[in-house]
Amino acid sequence: MGERRHQFQHHPATDDVMKLMLKANHDLSLVERHLRQEFQATYPDHANPCQLVARIKKIQEEMASLKETCRQLLKEKQDLIDKAGSLIGQRSSLQRLLAYCDLPLMNDSDDMIYTNFNQVIEEWADQMRTKTGDEKGKDEDINQMLFSAIVQNN
Repeated sequence: MGERRHQFQHHPATDDVMKLMLKANHDLSLVERHLRQEFQATYPDHANPCQLVARIKKIQEEMASLKETCRQLLKEKQDLIDKAGSLIGQRSSLQRLLAYCDLPLMNDSDDMIYTNFNQVIEEWADQMRTKTGDEKGKDEDINQMLFSAIVQNN
């Protein structure tokens, strides 16, 4: 079998439009090159408007990625806070078990690690409540408080 060639027949007006578009594209490329050269000659590198616009576009693109990274960090942080709450609950269970076995109880003031741990969590939660202007109870999702603070600051 022979090779088939498909030839599209264009209307002459279409050919003229295509030629006009190609010429316009070429002219715009020349203008862009001329402006770039003029800007480079007129402005120092750090003040070149073309480069500033390119940097702004790049920053805007990176913002979306940064926001997603922040959301992921907030999720991970909330998981950590949830696990920390579980540890506090396990400590309470241990206290009850010690009491049941008539063993000496752990004293919060003697347990510096526990005291410091609790203090850090409380201070962080208080800071988030202050930033969001929210005076709700401690059971509120700390991620929601942080997200609210970020949104209010933007």
